[in-house]
Amino acid sequence: MALVPPSDLREVYGITDEERTLIKAYLQGSVYCWAKNCPEEPFAARDLVGGENFEWQGTPLYPLFEKHIDAGKSDDDAIEAAAKDLGWLLKSVLAEDKRHFRADHDGLVAVYCWVGGEP
Repeated sequence: MALVPPSDLREVYGITDEERTLIKAYLQGSVYCWAKNCPEEPFAARDLVGGENFEWQGTPLYPLFEKHIDAGKSDDDAIEAAAKDLGWLLKSVLAEDKRHFRADHDGLVAVYCWVGGEP
């Protein structure tokens, strides 16, 4: 496991295996971009796919939102639930990565920082 310290992971249900694979690849690309451009700065999921990157339509992330809309949630509730799903998927991406990431919390938000030390 590449998370320091190791921690529990949760499975995200309600998406296909193909959607999960695409989401995780998208997130890994975002993480590598962050690590290249901001190697000393911690990040949260919202730093990678929130703010000016909030519009998920047309990206592999959109099925997370659609899953909750299809379950009858309002847009705001679907956004919040999709963000939680995305957080668990990001954590699994980091746990499976060859790079090492330190896990921490900033309030209720999980934050990570690339620590290096890879072989």
